[in-house]
Amino acid sequence: MQNPDRKDRSSRTGAVTMATVGRLAGVSQVTVSRALSDPAKVSPEAMGKIREAIEITGYVPNAIAGALASRRTRLITALVPSITNIVYSSLLHGFSDIMRGEGYQIMLSEIGFNAGDEEAAIAAHLSRRPDGLLLTGIHHSVPARRMLMAAAIPVVEIWDMTETPIDCCVGFSHADTGRLAADFAISAGYRHAATLSAGDERAERRRFAFAERFATATGNTVTAIGLPIGTATLEMGRQGVARLVDEGLLQNRLESTVIHCSSDVIAHGALIEARTRGLRVPEDLAIIGFGDQDFAAHTDPSLTTIRIDRDQLGRAAAEALLSRFAGDTSAPSIRLVGFELMRRGSA
Repeated sequence: MQNPDRKDRSSRTGAVTMATVGRLAGVSQVTVSRALSDPAKVSPEAMGKIREAIEITGYVPNAIAGALASRRTRLITALVPSITNIVYSSLLHGFSDIMRGEGYQIMLSEIGFNAGDEEAAIAAHLSRRPDGLLLTGIHHSVPARRMLMAAAIPVVEIWDMTETPIDCCVGFSHADTGRLAADFAISAGYRHAATLSAGDERAERRRFAFAERFATATGNTVTAIGLPIGTATLEMGRQGVARLVDEGLLQNRLESTVIHCSSDVIAHGALIEARTRGLRVPEDLAIIGFGDQDFAAHTDPSLTTIRIDRDQLGRAAAEALLSRFAGDTSAPSIRLVGFELMRRGSA
């Protein structure tokens, strides 16, 4: 078989078409289309020539055109706040592992914590006609919810919990993780506390639940340091501890103060700043994180934190979508994943 001539390969768009593959294989365009959609209807000899032509030309079938006929795109779209944050990337690993095994591809967008950005991303993703959609969180704008409902496709909301999901959700109670951290701090003997919390809504629920439980048990108000909305950084944690110390917000009670942080990254920054200032952790200042990121067990001292089974969460989300695709009406619309406090050296 010879390479396609220059004219075939360089049409006005520069793209190799199904017609190019057919000419090279010596079959009609209709036969190529049939080979791609239903190989059993094409003779082995013709199929071999078509495969060889596709390999030579690098032709990629038009999935959108096929989707128009089959009403299935084999595409799943996913929206997460941060691609670089291992909390989200690790759960996506479990999710995509199962979905790819079932023949689906994942289209991913990073949306931060802005509702308007999520709304725009949902519109863009739905325009690609995905078979299903994965969203982070349960709070969406009214226009976003309207688009999702109108799309009439399976939607799984992850990393949170609600009794009224758009379709189905897989997650946990953020407030309960805050209460678990507070119960640990109280049982460990801490009587004064502060919080370093990024401004996103889920972090605020964890902070509020921690502060309420701790204050109720000890009778002492919890000092709150608000941090900017956005991806957590070491700088946020360092600045938070600097404020607590420089502004006298710890009220000279360093020996019995625990800091509840909204993420392990912020907790790591707090740990660095505390050590830089000569404070002993946990003797002078105890620190609790959230997420149990890979580095948490290897800081000095190692971080006490809340661990979420991220791989289980991602896999459960995939299973929820696959159940929807299969029309399994018995599959639960709400799935809980577990969490636990990992006690280490920082508290």
